[in-house]
Amino acid sequence: MMHSIYTDLNVTPLDTDRAVLRAAVKRLPIWVRREPCRRLVRRRFYREMLRCHARAQRGISPTLH
Repeated sequence: MMHSIYTDLNVTPLDTDRAVLRAAVKRLPIWVRREPCRRLVRRRFYREMLRCHARAQRGISPTLH
């Protein structure tokens, strides 16, 4: 399920972790971002998006030209 959310972020494996986090933050509704009691849930979501990004990065092989 999280992988499908990651693919909806419209980031590529070449993007930085910061770009992934920015896209993930925009994906969450504003009321979820503002509630302090949901902080741990947000952190888990961001970490999972970074894990999906790391898996996507491992899936590509760098080529030297």
